Amino acid sequence: MSNNNGYSMESASPTPDKDGFRRYRIVPSGVDDSSSVNSVNSEYGVDSSTIFDDEDLLGMQSVRDIIVKGKPYKYVQWGVDDQLPYRVRKELMGNMVTAQCQQFNIVSCYGQGVRFVDRKTKSDVSDKEILDFCLRNSLQEVFLEQTTDIKFYSFSVTVIILSRDGEKIVTVRNKDASYCRFEYAPSTRSGGIEHVFYGDFRIGFFDESKIESIPLLDYWNPLGDLLVRMGKEPDPMTGLNRKPTTDRKFAIVSRMATPGCQYYPVPYYYSIFRDAWFDIYRLIGIGKRYMIKNTSAPRVQIEVHDDYWDNVCDNEGITDETERRKRKNQEKRNIIDFVTGIENAGKAMISGYYVDPNGKENRMVRIVPLNDASKKEGGNWSDDMSEASNALCFEFGIHPNLVGATPGKSQMNNSGSDKRELFTLKQAIEKPCHDVMCKPYHVILHYNHWHERATVDVPMIVLTTLDEHKDAKAVSADSNGNKAEE
Repeated sequence: MSNNNGYSMESASPTPDKDGFRRYRIVPSGVDDSSSVNSVNSEYGVDSSTIFDDEDLLGMQSVRDIIVKGKPYKYVQWGVDDQLPYRVRKELMGNMVTAQCQQFNIVSCYGQGVRFVDRKTKSDVSDKEILDFCLRNSLQEVFLEQTTDIKFYSFSVTVIILSRDGEKIVTVRNKDASYCRFEYAPSTRSGGIEHVFYGDFRIGFFDESKIESIPLLDYWNPLGDLLVRMGKEPDPMTGLNRKPTTDRKFAIVSRMATPGCQYYPVPYYYSIFRDAWFDIYRLIGIGKRYMIKNTSAPRVQIEVHDDYWDNVCDNEGITDETERRKRKNQEKRNIIDFVTGIENAGKAMISGYYVDPNGKENRMVRIVPLNDASKKEGGNWSDDMSEASNALCFEFGIHPNLVGATPGKSQMNNSGSDKRELFTLKQAIEKPCHDVMCKPYHVILHYNHWHERATVDVPMIVLTTLDEHKDAKAVSADSNGNKAEE
């Protein structure tokens, strides 16, 4: 029998014991056996390392045919089943430590955002044409999306759109990297990657009619390639100017260097999936949850004298056998609600007792707690969980104290000065990411002939000390390494 609180009252003795009592216990209802879909094994799943064995298997690079606007292409799948980026995203966002680490990495790399600044003074530009371009393209949001892709997948795809006459770049957008696929190079006329395909490649959502094919500029020289395609510079292969292409949308790939020659980079943090710590952290969380669910529920034993049920019915004048059974079941539910109901805290239950001929008191109802109320359940593995959190933070290059992975006074928290230095160091090592991500913006500056008066910069945020009377300041560094404070 169960009540609305999710507890059931099970008889521990099918017949009354020799002392006239029938004993019951209250346990959480709905407990499944080890074969249940809710078991620990089914929830934990397989080791995460099995997701990333693609590159360890020779000949597993999958090439798929695709037709975009009636034209056939071939592209390289991302993972054996083309679902690797989505599984990576799901795994990272399903772990609170890795999700927070990624968010911290993104906002740290973002700094104060990409900015077009005066080439000489390093102050914000005042040129109306440049300011209008930044405003109309929501440049900060584009850069933040670009940073997110770099931190998740170690590459980003930026799309530039030219004006109708092809004289200016007027629009810049970031394409979510997980929805981008690269053309299979051996299938192209030039033997290189000529197109990026953008669309939803998830299983169940794949629709070729909704895939977009975007011409890809040369990875090493996107500006020169764009000028040649638009007929503004001679083709290095022929020495002659081409007829300007009718294309007005082009893709630029910004990619962080990773070991190995892959179409899709393998970020360094992927090691957490091949290592054990990602699984250890997840398993500890699942184990603690099951431990708390199975031990924190109020476990009591209720001893009810067999005459108690008849006395209840007799006192209320119930003589019909069917009605007596209903009243007994109702009384059982009343007892369970009294024991487990939060709204009954501080209330008392009245039950009778009698004295046998030997002078011994016999209670009609007795409630015996089975667990120690003063014992705190679920505290196991706390040190192991801190160790796993620290290992995950280490892989993402973040000190645990900066993201609060190991809070508390006993967790070796650093002083304010140490944290300022850690944050400054974290932003300083984002310089390679900034240089790589700024490639599309340099192309824009040069193609639009703004490069003589402006350049691109990503200022860092430096936390200050109290004696400077301000919380933070922006610091930029030019190509000669000279710092400029704002």
